[in-house]
Amino acid sequence: MRKLALSEKILNTVEKPARYVGGEMNAVIKDKEAVALRFAFCFPDVYEIAMGNLGLQILYDQFNARPDVWCERVYSPWPDLDKILREEQIPLFALESQDPINTFDFLGITLQYEMCYTNVLQVLDLGRIPLLARDRGEGDPLVIGGGPCTYNPEPLADFFDLFYIGEGEVSYNALFDLYIQMKQEGAGRQAFLQAATSIPGIYVPSLYEASYHPDGTLAAFTPLNSQVPKKVRRVIVKDMNTCAYPERPIVPYLRPVQDRVTLEIMRGCIRGCRFCQAGMVYRPVRERDKDSLMAIAGHALKNSGYDEISLSSLSSSDHSQIAPLVTELMEMCSRNRVNISLPSLRIDAFSLDVMSKVQDVKKSSLTFAPEAGTQRLRNVINKGLSEEDILRGSALAFHGGWTKVKFYFMLGLPTETEEDMRGIPALCQQVASLFFDEIPKEERKGKIQITASSSFFVPKPFTPFQWAKMEKKEEYLRRAHLVKDTFRAQPNARCLHYEYHDADVTVLEGVLARGDRRMGAVIRRAYELGALFDAWNEFFDDHRWQQAFADCQLDPDFYTLRERDENELFPWDFIDIGVTKKFLRREWERAMEGLVTPNCREKCSGCGAASYGCGICFEGGSQSPSPVTADAVPPSPASGRGRER
Repeated sequence: MRKLALSEKILNTVEKPARYVGGEMNAVIKDKEAVALRFAFCFPDVYEIAMGNLGLQILYDQFNARPDVWCERVYSPWPDLDKILREEQIPLFALESQDPINTFDFLGITLQYEMCYTNVLQVLDLGRIPLLARDRGEGDPLVIGGGPCTYNPEPLADFFDLFYIGEGEVSYNALFDLYIQMKQEGAGRQAFLQAATSIPGIYVPSLYEASYHPDGTLAAFTPLNSQVPKKVRRVIVKDMNTCAYPERPIVPYLRPVQDRVTLEIMRGCIRGCRFCQAGMVYRPVRERDKDSLMAIAGHALKNSGYDEISLSSLSSSDHSQIAPLVTELMEMCSRNRVNISLPSLRIDAFSLDVMSKVQDVKKSSLTFAPEAGTQRLRNVINKGLSEEDILRGSALAFHGGWTKVKFYFMLGLPTETEEDMRGIPALCQQVASLFFDEIPKEERKGKIQITASSSFFVPKPFTPFQWAKMEKKEEYLRRAHLVKDTFRAQPNARCLHYEYHDADVTVLEGVLARGDRRMGAVIRRAYELGALFDAWNEFFDDHRWQQAFADCQLDPDFYTLRERDENELFPWDFIDIGVTKKFLRREWERAMEGLVTPNCREKCSGCGAASYGCGICFEGGSQSPSPVTADAVPPSPASGRGRER
């Protein structure tokens, strides 16, 4: 029987003690003496957020399929337990065995968003693992990072021994085999790190050196010896039907953010929105076929007891078998009294017909993501969603019985004007008016309610907008207030609701997203000043971060308020994602001209992802890129936001 790391007294004093006891349905328990490698998988946020992460479930299942590896889980303890662990000097522990994480071979940390960076230091600190990689010895775990934020790992380079660039199913087995072999041979930590650089997708930051120009820009990024690759190429799964997928997902004790079976139907996106990092770094599009998906769905539902299943992708409507897949899923779910959730569908007649069949009598809200208020700006960002598309989809929704519509926008996009800002409430007003025009009073099923929210644009690495500048917090707030005031002036203002995100968080996210190695000192200082759970509004304190920048003599404006020069060397340029910097620059220039680039199924734009030799780049016998033209036809609309968060 397992002995819990926390006493009954402690568990009775903390909020939601089920976060820390483990033992959930389908959790894996092994004999730690019978395995050759122990891996603690960390999601640096609270249990309920972490347990909704599909990537964690996939790798947990894959790692534990090996008889010589035991993968366990660890999450950021909530502030109440954080305080107790420090006061009682209890080291942070993994859920399955309840053993301290500093006794493991690896600590793997998934980096899903920039605002979790101080939580990374919390996990290391509470786990009694030296914060800086250079201070770790032979008895310390190897700390490896993965996830979306590794597409610019440099702000965290000081704290990690290795980073994994790409999709986890590809190279981890080779990395584990190498570690087990070298451990048996008695090789040391540094020898393993050097050898690990030969494995595709593995980046060891201590084996590279960054230098800077007098103006603060990056001058060079150089390997420290000839055995280290100058470029680290992202690894991807080429055939989705052959890679493992969890058919026995862990069922958490507490309700997570995603409390259902998640069915990943494809990776990548054909759309090419210029702000969207996921749409670029997950190219090319690769699908799981219908029969494989149906088999996975059946097993996962049977083995978990969940009563809901959700499709997962950046744009589910673009799956080539979406219609028959949804039809078969609906039949299976109906037989088993299972609900089905269909996010990321385009709002067209087919999608609305499907959603009307799978939703309860009380219809939930529908979501559009125009991102911008005017067609001019939607062309700049290559959204591929016209005003006509939005109005037609809204009309179909109203006739189908929906009365609640959500719109997502961004403020601060490149080339944005006051007209674009005012276009946000104007578009929502048009949709509200459409409801009254289209639906006779006696047929209305409730009051129309339109909710619009805007986030502030953050340029991300490996997007056409990686060269863009941001704005000061005060300017973001001015724009948000202008939009809010314009909403109040609309004829149907009583039907409209507007909200916007935190500007302080946006600016900091922008600094961390495109920061370099010098940011490591700032992150550490912010943590020392008490920064923690920065993704949570109730804990975020911008004053701590501003103090950290001042203490480290680093100006955050350097990272946010300047447009990058065409030839500037970026901190992430050593990573090869397949999509070329030349293509991204061309898309930036097309954005400045307001030109639309067709989606990947309409026409190949020569982004470079074809170098992987898989996915839609090789469909239909069309394997060679053709140049985009100025009169390209806009792609069909996509309702998915395509964001990593």
